[in-house]
Amino acid sequence: MSDQTEMQINPTRAKHLAENLSHVANQIKSANTANRNVRLIAVSKLKPANDILALHQSPTSHLHFGENYSQELLEKASLLPRSIHWHFIGALQTNKCRPLAESIPNLFSVSSVDSAKKADGLEKGRAKLVAEKKKEQQQQQQEMGDDQKLRVLVQVNTSGEAEKSGVEPSDAPALCQHIMTSCPHLQLGGLMTIGAIARSKATTPETENEDFEQLRKVRDAVATQLGIEEEELELSMGMSSDFEAAIKQGSTEVRVGTTIFGERPARGDAKVKEDVAEEKK
Repeated sequence: MSDQTEMQINPTRAKHLAENLSHVANQIKSANTANRNVRLIAVSKLKPANDILALHQSPTSHLHFGENYSQELLEKASLLPRSIHWHFIGALQTNKCRPLAESIPNLFSVSSVDSAKKADGLEKGRAKLVAEKKKEQQQQQQEMGDDQKLRVLVQVNTSGEAEKSGVEPSDAPALCQHIMTSCPHLQLGGLMTIGAIARSKATTPETENEDFEQLRKVRDAVATQLGIEEEELELSMGMSSDFEAAIKQGSTEVRVGTTIFGERPARGDAKVKEDVAEEKK
């Protein structure tokens, strides 16, 4: 049961967040000269559930929120409405895959799959969740459709940085093939990359980001190997510092956090829920 009815929302903070979200939406619209459908994930890691609820409620009614830590996501999902579309976008530990997929019915996507073991863990978790839901729905004489599949993205390390997660570009087609053929409760949504900060800073209006260009090439190779149209695989690339450039290079999903929510506290100081809505500057 969600207890969002008891969660206090600071009106001043809510107004500020809505203005930030609107500003980002306008930037996306300006950059989206190809008129693609671009999904904005508001990255809410280390921010309280109050902030998320403020943006999810009317009049903003934002749907897509991203979290980096599995335990934080589990706690927030238990507090907030089921109508939220959660995205897990952080580094994914193999042992956290199954519990994550089976515990959050409104987990919309996992964006950081970089091994067959992790895909298999998500598959087992979502299969269990689907089986439980099917049992409930059979009691109600209802049918369940394909929308119960968990959308996953394969993370590609396009920058070659050792500290970055992701498969090597050459290994992406095989992992995508595994998801499509061996994970019936998963839906391959596309590819994701984080890329190098230095390359983002070096990109100008006249040049293209090498990491974004690389992800496009990997997507094309995957589509060819799987025998599907390129447009069937989304490109998730671009964050607060470079999402406009990413959109111009074909991104259909961007992850924006600090531009919307402001600077994050240290992880140890973060609160999942604020008991009292204090005035925020």
